[in-house]
Amino acid sequence: MGCSQEASIQVVSVQSNGKTVSRGVLSETLSFSWEMSSAKRNQYQTARQIIVAASVEELESGDYVWDSAKQEDTNNTRIPYGGTSLQPAQKNVWKVRVWDENGAVSDWSSPGTFYTALPDSGGWKGAEWIGYERLPDSMQVVPGVHGSGDDLGEKGQKRPVIPQFRKFFSIDKPVKEALLFISGLGHYEARLNGQKIGDRFLAPGWTDYQETVFYNTYDLTDQLSQGENVLGATVGNGFHNVNRERYRKLVINYGMPRMISRLKIVFEDGSVRNIVTDSGWKTSPSPITYSSIYGGENYDARLEQPGWDSPDFNTDEDWKSALALDAPGGQLEAQINYPVKIMDTLEVKRILEPEPGKYIYDFGQNASGIMQLEVKGKKGEEVILRPAELLSDEGLANQDATGSPHYYKYTLKGEGTETWQPKFTYYGFRYIQVEGAAPDSVEQEIKPKVSDLKFLHTRSSAPRTGHFETSYELFNNIYSLINWAIKSNIQSVVTDCPHREKLGWMEQTHLMGGSIHYNYHLYHLYKKLVFDMMDAQTEEGLVPNIAPEYVEFNWGIGFRDSPEWGSASVILPWMIYKWYGDTQIMEEAWPMMTKYVDYLQSKVDNHIVSHGLGDWYDHGPEPPGLAQLTPKALTATAIYYYDVKLLGEMAETLRKADQAESYSARAEDIKQAFNKRFYNGESGVYATGSQTSMAMPLVVGLADSLDQKQVFKNLTDSIRANDKALTAGDVGFNYLVKALEQGGASQLLYEMNARDDVPGYGFQLKKGATALTESWAALKRVSNNHLMLGHIMEWFYSGLGGIQQTEDSKAYEHILIEPDMVGKIEWTKAWYDSPNGRIKSAWEQSEDHGEINVTIPVNATATVVIPSADVGQTTESGIPVENHDDIEVQKVSEANSTTRIRLGSGTYNFQFKRLQDR
Repeated sequence: MGCSQEASIQVVSVQSNGKTVSRGVLSETLSFSWEMSSAKRNQYQTARQIIVAASVEELESGDYVWDSAKQEDTNNTRIPYGGTSLQPAQKNVWKVRVWDENGAVSDWSSPGTFYTALPDSGGWKGAEWIGYERLPDSMQVVPGVHGSGDDLGEKGQKRPVIPQFRKFFSIDKPVKEALLFISGLGHYEARLNGQKIGDRFLAPGWTDYQETVFYNTYDLTDQLSQGENVLGATVGNGFHNVNRERYRKLVINYGMPRMISRLKIVFEDGSVRNIVTDSGWKTSPSPITYSSIYGGENYDARLEQPGWDSPDFNTDEDWKSALALDAPGGQLEAQINYPVKIMDTLEVKRILEPEPGKYIYDFGQNASGIMQLEVKGKKGEEVILRPAELLSDEGLANQDATGSPHYYKYTLKGEGTETWQPKFTYYGFRYIQVEGAAPDSVEQEIKPKVSDLKFLHTRSSAPRTGHFETSYELFNNIYSLINWAIKSNIQSVVTDCPHREKLGWMEQTHLMGGSIHYNYHLYHLYKKLVFDMMDAQTEEGLVPNIAPEYVEFNWGIGFRDSPEWGSASVILPWMIYKWYGDTQIMEEAWPMMTKYVDYLQSKVDNHIVSHGLGDWYDHGPEPPGLAQLTPKALTATAIYYYDVKLLGEMAETLRKADQAESYSARAEDIKQAFNKRFYNGESGVYATGSQTSMAMPLVVGLADSLDQKQVFKNLTDSIRANDKALTAGDVGFNYLVKALEQGGASQLLYEMNARDDVPGYGFQLKKGATALTESWAALKRVSNNHLMLGHIMEWFYSGLGGIQQTEDSKAYEHILIEPDMVGKIEWTKAWYDSPNGRIKSAWEQSEDHGEINVTIPVNATATVVIPSADVGQTTESGIPVENHDDIEVQKVSEANSTTRIRLGSGTYNFQFKRLQDR
């Protein structure tokens, strides 16, 4: 089926459903993607062949589940599976080969792996939800109650037992495959024969448990032992149960900790054995005596039962049989988003003693995570660990703005050096205040001695997709500032902060979406968030500000219902399509999206939406909070218009012609009403003339084409008149950055942010921030690790790095490289891992010369914009661009002094003469 000629392209990596190893796959949604490489330029795929089998051996022998045969196709992303329904709950492997433009076929790729999901009916083979104790239905608190919950009577008072479970079983014949399917609410840690299974933290991902419950899949084929085995688990609370102790943002109680699992063992002789959770499992309280996602964790090492998760543990007669509990109500589904894991370890930078007996460990970085304690002392001695992102004036842990009290208590068993870390909670911190123990460097015998204390940074394990660096060190520091806030807040949802709330406030998912996606692979997390919003949508169509909606913030001023937040339900499916080329999520979300836009329509007065939070935390004369400088109706109506406009575009993409026409007409009606209400044609000013008022209509398309030039000039003039200070907030700054970049004013954007004398990024760094803060002024009374306001990160990649895609492109099939060579920046380097592979852009400039180096992946095309008026003095690899056969000079623009060059895959070096008036 091939050709003897050697192919010019090779497959270098493969993904099923967007992952190297995908778990919980369904036949109807299975797709395949791959990246290719070539030593030659302008390379692309012309055909492909995919084969799928149940094992590597069958793949090699030709015993295929599916053979696509050779298909003429240039697409290498999201190719749907075309075979018969796959067997559920089993491992599968696949590989692909491709043909180049000359008809030469590549070698087969290395095999990829995916695991199919459990079937909806009977997939758990009779497994029951089990627990240590039962909560009466009358004591549930769902949805949660904001605040202390102290008016709930007896509800939420009981401290749940954090149970551990064990199941003994024997194996007496060779195992071919063993897969574990497991869920534990709120979170579990699974163990086999004394070892932790996998490296997940806070598994499974959190959801609204009355709607959706995640399970995880583990391959234990190589971990089971012939003879005796023990499967074990410890189950904690998470958002499943937040009781009325210590700090809590909310009180909620779906029930007591519970778990469900099925271990499917397939033997070499073809027989199958299922080990499922039921009353045959044993359970006992674990040494975790308190655990709360908000309040911290207590651990009493004296209560440990060594070997409880091993076969040789023979004292479980003191354990009781597990109770069969009711299911939580939500549909059990395979978790698709990348799990939270320990992703980094930070060492202590310095140790302080601001008060006798209280030691401050400074790790030098504010981030999300837990600590790992190594301590030696006497049995029964207690160590208190208080994390904090700031210190008080007295130098002690300051939790005033982050949720207090949150702490960890470890009780020693008194057996040499003891090592411990929390299992079911986390916090945002830079410092840890240690009480009841001293560093081992302190000469004092009466206290336990801390031999080591580490910071374990926890976040979503979504792969890194980009990197940015520049000659201008302030921007590198701003990049790090924002990146740490991103890392700290991509968890099982996109949180606002990793301490006080840990909730999924939805506005930042789209406003900060571009900034996050340049750095981390968001496909699976954002799909999960779309389903979270589907679960949270009300009968009336409202998509609340947070999802999962653990608590209803019915405060009357937009904290549950703000269009700039709820519009994530429309914008995220579009982002997923543009970034990754997935139309399926738009189809699945279509009922939610249309219902939400109809909900907004029910709130309008002559097409104007007036409710919500507006430009949250803009910088004005009053303390930050609700919008000060921009009418709430402007941002609410502008985002409503954008929703309707996007629905029209999505309807076209999905071939819903009638609906596309209807939404386009509605968008035009909203546009006319918006401009009549907010635009002054004589002055060329929208509403108050604030940065947000002027930028948002430009970016979403509300400004008429004849007015855009004047509106943009007024925007830039007003910024200069205001000493180039930042005033736009959570909503508006995203649009301000885009308006200035798209309008060709990146130099002004540079000048606004290349400073530290007014509230902004440099100001925060000057005050000692190591993660992006909630307020431009880095106020101590608010969060100092907050995701919103980091929108300049997107410009670092798209503007300074110049990595974008053209308007008509999806999944970066048509790339635009247009770097903004502004200010005193001498060089910038950026790369982004697109679905086709890595895009690189690097440039240098001097007074009279510039150089741009570009790498475009196989199967993509690009337009490179060279900032040079003289095309005759522009070269690629030393040859004038006009003399090249493998690139095309598309357009030379005298108006803005640029040369547009179209090219295919490969690596290119452009050198050109710089203008003197830049």
